[in-house]
Amino acid sequence: METLSEASRRLRADGYVLDFLPVPGGRLRCAECGDQFDPASMVIDEVVRFEGISDPGDEAILFALRGPCGHAGLYSAAYGPDATSEDAEVAAALQR
Repeated sequence: METLSEASRRLRADGYVLDFLPVPGGRLRCAECGDQFDPASMVIDEVVRFEGISDPGDEAILFALRGPCGHAGLYSAAYGPDATSEDAEVAAALQR
């Protein structure tokens, strides 16, 4: 089973070299250009979910995204009860 760090390395090797970061208002900020986007405007190329075997707090989600700015990167977040309000809002918007 692939870990979060292994999936991140694999996707970075495939060209998803930067990070998208959550900002208030349920938006994502591109770490390369600084532009902010509605998650609905992102292209989702891959989603990888991770669930802890014995601890539900180990849940995480990783998205390989392309933004309207043309940059490709990753967005990762805690999933479930440990998610921040910004991460929960963004992850919900990306999964629609």
